[in-house]
Amino acid sequence: MKPENFCYSFVREYATPKQQVGLKLMKRFINPSDLLEKNRIAADKFDSDRRGFLKHGMLFTAALGFWTPELAKASTGPANGRALHFTNVHTGEKFQGEYWANGRYLPDAFGEIKTVMRDYRTGEKFPIDPRLMDILYVLQHRVENFSGYEVFSGYRCEATNARLRRISRGVAAHSLHMTGQACDMNMPGTRLATVRQAAVGLRSGGVGYYPVSDFVHVDTGRVRYW
Repeated sequence: MKPENFCYSFVREYATPKQQVGLKLMKRFINPSDLLEKNRIAADKFDSDRRGFLKHGMLFTAALGFWTPELAKASTGPANGRALHFTNVHTGEKFQGEYWANGRYLPDAFGEIKTVMRDYRTGEKFPIDPRLMDILYVLQHRVENFSGYEVFSGYRCEATNARLRRISRGVAAHSLHMTGQACDMNMPGTRLATVRQAAVGLRSGGVGYYPVSDFVHVDTGRVRYW
């Protein structure tokens, strides 16, 4: 399947009619077709230029589009694939394995990812933005912790978001959780403040710090911190 068609076909297969509102919101922030095509081109450049970047002490992380010297230092071999390991703290379900290989995102992996990151309160599932996985991938290299993430919240349906807004002022009306673009997580073995600092350093989306609740929020929206 062509990468530029991946996100659209993914949505057609997994999104319910009720989720069309969320899809419209997602299109306000990203164009899935453009995103995947840009990632494909960047991934090809990543593969062909990686040796040169490493020689100069810098590495271009293809899908994010920014320089990450720390990731270059952490890399020990050709980046033929990108793997993640995370656990949903509410369900105990896990994803562990590659989500990207040979310059392409893997649809089967994203099928597992959207299941693990579903709205556990309602059971609703929604396609997850590939860039979110790339942020988590780079972040684990930044802090050199590969033991796995604990995910507190991934996708959140409209009804759940509304309910949470009634009990907490920290929940946005148009939360990027509703469009599969956000994740609340921590990394056992790494101080939460360190995770937050590393995420801010990526400058690839929003970062929220919630030490009382023991998680850091990351998303693929505009760069902002709170």
